Amino acid sequence: MENFCVLRALAIDFNSYFASVEQQDRPELRGKPLIVVPVVAETTGAIAVSLEAKQLGLKRNARLGEARRQIPDLIVVEARPQLYIDYHRRLKEVVESLAFVKKIQSIDELECELSGVYAEPKRALRLAEEIRAKIYEKVGRCLRCSIGIGPNWFLAKLASDIMKPDGLVLLDEGDIPEKILHIDLGDFTGIGENMEKRLRAAGITNVAQLYAADSARLRGIWGSVEGARFHDWLHGGVQEREPVKHSTIGHSHVLPPEKRSGPAALAVLHRLLQKAAMRLRHENFYAGALRVTAGYRDGTEWHADLRFNETQDTLLFTHALNDLWSRRPAADVARAPLQVGIILHQLLASHLHTADLFEQAKEDSRTRLHGAIDALNQTFGKNSVYFGGAHGATAYAPMRIAFTRIPEPEIEEIDAKRGRRLRPKKETPPPPEE
Repeated sequence: MENFCVLRALAIDFNSYFASVEQQDRPELRGKPLIVVPVVAETTGAIAVSLEAKQLGLKRNARLGEARRQIPDLIVVEARPQLYIDYHRRLKEVVESLAFVKKIQSIDELECELSGVYAEPKRALRLAEEIRAKIYEKVGRCLRCSIGIGPNWFLAKLASDIMKPDGLVLLDEGDIPEKILHIDLGDFTGIGENMEKRLRAAGITNVAQLYAADSARLRGIWGSVEGARFHDWLHGGVQEREPVKHSTIGHSHVLPPEKRSGPAALAVLHRLLQKAAMRLRHENFYAGALRVTAGYRDGTEWHADLRFNETQDTLLFTHALNDLWSRRPAADVARAPLQVGIILHQLLASHLHTADLFEQAKEDSRTRLHGAIDALNQTFGKNSVYFGGAHGATAYAPMRIAFTRIPEPEIEEIDAKRGRRLRPKKETPPPPEE
């Protein structure tokens, strides 16, 4: 049996997060089955399901029409991303007052690092209870969370999934593998549908067999060093995960019926592009390529890429988008797109960028122009100033929360701290003392 020695990680997973936030913010929703949807349409899917709805058998991603048939008195709430981000920030602040938040895994999941006295099981459990109590006190009772504790993030995360909602599970020496034998292979972080098939093809069909497999065997099944890392984490090791490299910035949008034509879809693409370009500048990257995609109702997709010298220039991106859109096959031009998207890729960090010798003056002036536009939009609200290609589509593609990215409303919507002032308000000096 492995000797894990010390506990190093505490995982906090907020249960049914978007739905729980809605119930905390609106007392009339508490104790009732509800779902959160991106838009209120019968074909849309639930992005969050309240604990009460889950108890009635409803699952995440259920279509709205299907969900209403299953639960006649179901409450449907349209998503409010700004609210969920505000609560996320409050929750993070509460947790940070008691523990070191090592990483924000997602908007509803925090990774805390344990050290010193907190590496001892009784003290770690006491800390978890203190965190939960303070969340209830400072943020609200509806923000229920499952907490896992383990010798590394992998096992702490696994522990947080064992008992929901409101679970508190510690995996220490002696607990592995007995305490996790009931878990399905597909429920492990790092084992997706394809990897599960590969494991089963290799004769590994349950946790006992997975745990017994040595590092070399798992590395062979994975076909990379990730298999060896998985073995290390499962056995309580502390190999650091490879940092996720920021390789793309992009947005996509499902088109409403009135925008399912070539010209209207192009306007939405320009809106998406301008939004992505602002993020690119804010995150201090340059992009060397643009990909444009269009999906159709029959499941087919068109896409095209264009390479260019690394830039942050929205005007250059605009010309590239128009060029790519004009290259669509004749058969696609006549079709109605259902979904469109853009991806800026081939990213280069700003400090590694060198301007073209003959374009330096132009790049400097464009940088000042885009800086001014970004400042106006942050001060007075998104789309206060925009390029004409997005005309007629500025109300589309609102801020969304992705699983791996928490948007910044100060960039994508409006920075309230600016007080609608481009320059800080001058402080009036106090009158001189008599």
